[in-house]
Amino acid sequence: MKIAGRYSFNGGAEAVQIHYPKLLGEIETAIDGVDAHTHKTKESKEKTMRGTMLYSPRDLNESFKREFAKLGWTSVRVHCDYSKDFYVADRPAQRMVAGAFREMDFIKEKLGVEVQFGKYAFMVYNVCAKMTIFRNLGHIDTGVEIVPVKAFADQMSSGVSYFEQFVWDLETRGISNIDIPVLVLGIDHE
Repeated sequence: MKIAGRYSFNGGAEAVQIHYPKLLGEIETAIDGVDAHTHKTKESKEKTMRGTMLYSPRDLNESFKREFAKLGWTSVRVHCDYSKDFYVADRPAQRMVAGAFREMDFIKEKLGVEVQFGKYAFMVYNVCAKMTIFRNLGHIDTGVEIVPVKAFADQMSSGVSYFEQFVWDLETRGISNIDIPVLVLGIDHE
């Protein structure tokens, strides 16, 4: 795979280049190590493209896991204790949700990486919520979000979001005082 687009959210590109140049090289190596063409394995059942072979997000994610693991990156999972303090007084007692957690795909030296081939909401959640949470918990201080560009997303199931849409929304949303620096990388299969 290759990097086809770069977007600096809240100074993310500069932060990664200044503080994590070696790790940026590892991220580029991991991306380059994924052979997208071996993951065009999903036969579409969608009405508009029934029978068409598409790229499998699940298979691509597994390939990214292998490539990042080779370079010593690890996922980090944090347990979530949900409070009952905010229930109204007449609400019946609820049991705690067992096994609730949040997980970041890859972390190394306080740089967090998320790879997202899902719906738009997940991209926004990663950059505007999850990365801030992981920063607040002391796991990261800067993030990298890896997403497909439109030409690549068009060869996946409908609903997969893409770099161009994500950048427009982040630009239009603006930066909040709680946002961390994030480099958004748009990737393509060619």
